[in-house]
Amino acid sequence: MNESLNASLPNQRLIGRLAWVMAWVGLVVGQLHAMARHATSDGAEDLALPLTRAWSEPVSDVLSPLLGWASADTVYLTYGKIWVFVFLAFTLCAFVVYRRRQPAGFEKWVWRVLLTGYVAATVSVFGQYYGQWTSYNMLGDLSFALTVPSLLVVMLGSTVLGIALLRNRFRPRATAALLALQIPLAVGILQVTSMGNAALPVMFAFGIAGRRIARERTYATATSRVAA
Repeated sequence: MNESLNASLPNQRLIGRLAWVMAWVGLVVGQLHAMARHATSDGAEDLALPLTRAWSEPVSDVLSPLLGWASADTVYLTYGKIWVFVFLAFTLCAFVVYRRRQPAGFEKWVWRVLLTGYVAATVSVFGQYYGQWTSYNMLGDLSFALTVPSLLVVMLGSTVLGIALLRNRFRPRATAALLALQIPLAVGILQVTSMGNAALPVMFAFGIAGRRIARERTYATATSRVAA
């Protein structure tokens, strides 16, 4: 098994690096997506939140060329397409971390449920933004039906996994802490920006783990740093 993991280490580094980069891409482009949503008829109600309005309105004015090049719905759906790559990156990194840890008992089952949730969330995001290219249709409604249960799994499952990883002394500790704090962090994020950004703690949790993987040179080093 160690030889197999060692042979795949270059791919693991690539996935880890991708997860770290895409977490930052999600942080930046995610705010463009949020501002694009605020310009739509459904998203305008988000501006009723004082913290959201405080930054979105002035920044939207400054970045108006990036937000006004098409109809509000088209701009919103276009920037939303970035989430597929962000979700795919942290999901792949989560699979890498799971494989390297080879967990047992309770943690193993939490991982399995959570990885299923991450995959479902990625599929949901793909359907929502690539099934609706420039305007809304029924496929978007069907994809949103998958969004709700997958989001619950991501929120609750990430929290449970984070607590388990903290108890098992997982490294890096920031990954475990971000996962454990997923729910309160998401609640705070939703007071400031849009729903897609609620996954930022998960994105950076696996982005941080991915950065550590990307810096490793041998599997022996990898196991000592990542495994509990």
